[in-house]
Amino acid sequence: MLSISDNVSNEISIKKSRFITFLYRVDSITEINDYLSFLNQKYCDATHVCYAYILDNVKRFNDNGEPGGTAGMPILGVLESKNLNHILCVVVRYFGGVKLGANGLVRAYSNSCSEAIMCSNIVNLSLGKLCSISFGYDNTKIIDSLLKNCLIINKVYNDLVSYTFKVSLNDLDCISNELLKYGNLSILDDCYINQ
Repeated sequence: MLSISDNVSNEISIKKSRFITFLYRVDSITEINDYLSFLNQKYCDATHVCYAYILDNVKRFNDNGEPGGTAGMPILGVLESKNLNHILCVVVRYFGGVKLGANGLVRAYSNSCSEAIMCSNIVNLSLGKLCSISFGYDNTKIIDSLLKNCLIINKVYNDLVSYTFKVSLNDLDCISNELLKYGNLSILDDCYINQ
């Protein structure tokens, strides 16, 4: 499964219209909705905020007032043609005064998405686990060493130190027994990680 390693943005101009494209790596519908809400608020003065996403087997798109099938569907078509998953593409359009016509809109939204993908780093995704571990401060160096190949996404320092991290299934098999020696390990959920 392919996705992007980092979120990217890109802007192109076509006949005085601005097309600002955002690509997001996503793992949940909640995350998608949060990005859409943020962009709709930030670009509330835009003419259109169109999008498409693929999350596992769920595919959705929205033309946001553009003629039916001229914005969201072309964006989705590009994402599918690149075999991307866990991806949200949002294209913000500021109308420049020159109408593009249906074919012109399809080309504009497709090109906006394609150019943003060319600016991104495509990676393979593999199934992993989202985990947390709580441990004493005196074990921080050991835990940091054990998690050196993991993506730590949150650290909390209270009476105990708590890390939330993503780990590949292979790495989890290798380090879980060691982690249990130094703290309380919890497996929270399945997730995807860059391979």
